[in-house]
Amino acid sequence: MKLTVWTYEGPPHVGAMRVATGMKGLHYVLHAPQGDTYADLLFTMIERRDHRPPVTYTTFQARDLGSDTANLFKTSLQDAYARFEPEALIVGASCTAELIQDDPGGMAETMDIPVPVIPLELPSYQRKENFGADETFFQIVRALAKPMDRTAQISCNLIGPTALGFRHRDDITEITSLLSDMGVSVNVVAPMTASPSDIARMGAAHFNVLMYPETAEAAARWMERELHQPYTKIVPIGVGATRDFVAEVAEMTGVKPYLDDSRLRLPWYSKSVDSTYLTGKRVFLFGDGTHVAAAARIARDEMGFEVVGMGCYNREMARPIRALAKEYGVEATITDDYLEVERVIEALQPEMILGTQMERHIGKRLGIPCAVISAPVHVQDFPARYSPQMGIEGTNVIFDTWVHPLVMGLEEHLLHMFRDDFEFHDAAGPSHHGGHAPKPDVAGGPAPQAAPAPRDISSQENATPTSNVIWLDDAERELKKIPFFVRGKARRNTEAFATERGVSEISIDTLYEAKAHYAR
Repeated sequence: MKLTVWTYEGPPHVGAMRVATGMKGLHYVLHAPQGDTYADLLFTMIERRDHRPPVTYTTFQARDLGSDTANLFKTSLQDAYARFEPEALIVGASCTAELIQDDPGGMAETMDIPVPVIPLELPSYQRKENFGADETFFQIVRALAKPMDRTAQISCNLIGPTALGFRHRDDITEITSLLSDMGVSVNVVAPMTASPSDIARMGAAHFNVLMYPETAEAAARWMERELHQPYTKIVPIGVGATRDFVAEVAEMTGVKPYLDDSRLRLPWYSKSVDSTYLTGKRVFLFGDGTHVAAAARIARDEMGFEVVGMGCYNREMARPIRALAKEYGVEATITDDYLEVERVIEALQPEMILGTQMERHIGKRLGIPCAVISAPVHVQDFPARYSPQMGIEGTNVIFDTWVHPLVMGLEEHLLHMFRDDFEFHDAAGPSHHGGHAPKPDVAGGPAPQAAPAPRDISSQENATPTSNVIWLDDAERELKKIPFFVRGKARRNTEAFATERGVSEISIDTLYEAKAHYAR
């Protein structure tokens, strides 16, 4: 297993914990050493949940390895049942505990626990978090869901939302409302909000809505085969995808398609005067496969951006993302190494990044605006307000989320362009404070300086010069008028142009000759 400072996905037992934390009446007994309880913080601090995950750890220590860790697990399992009285239990091992091969599932079978105990076999050193969530939900459904009569009204199950999911809570509300408008009721939402008894009645639905393939596709395929429930293939993120989803549901059920788009603002906003300057913006997309695929369609077809690159970190989605990238005429980046993603972004020099929390940090370092479209995310992406990604309101949220970083980027560029102006120079205070420069300190030193701007990758100390060419002052000043997010490329191109022609000093004329050369 690769250890790193940042990681897109945790080990698979974290995925199992996401399922357990989203459910009610289910408890997870995790065979794990002391120290593997760190995952609690993901839910209580990042997702801001008001209670800790329903997980009991065996928390064995080094000294326990010389004795009987198996009995320690059995005691923990019995105590967890007695204390929490769950409707069902899931049992498994963390990546570290997997090495001692105690077999929690086999041990649980030998105990007289009067509720269903579902063993999890999660290969910690081959698979990761999303697989863990998908496999856990599949095992729960396979153990508890049974064939039964369908509901009188056409109904569906919403499957896939979990704890720690990107806007899953609000997506449930949006899709429930969208389906209700069509006369389709929701039978069960799972795993989030569901109890084991809810899982047992999933067979009453007429079909399943697969909201997030990463966390529920295995269960959807099993229910299609065993319970004869078809499932939707379209994820309703974006205007076009939402309309296609409504048509898919109508075809699947025979109901009349209906979509209340009275709240839909993205199409008009994206064509408005204030947004036309965004047309053609070069964007790079990275995240989980589902959100990247949806974002690519929105970016190209609904916002008028140019997609210059895309990729995903979950290898289970590598094939569809590669196929999509080929359709868009770009190369797919399939990796779980954020440093490789950073190298791709630095080479492509996009004007905007649509990615995860990792890409947000990369964007800050490179001075490129970034909007978050996928987990993993930080606490700021679990807002208290209603902020879905799916359905009609989801499209409005996406427009705001994507456009605001670009607007702020333009504002920052303008401030850089006019930083020699009397009102905007570095020593001047903010213009909304009257343009007054900060007073010198009491010792008579220079006035305080403004906070530094995001890293300019074109600066002399960060750039990798192509030669020993010298930038003349007038050319350096002209270069600073170029937007910071493409300035690095302009510097490198100009230096390469000068080197090829044996020019040792770059003037304004050289800068514009290079621009004309590379524009051809």
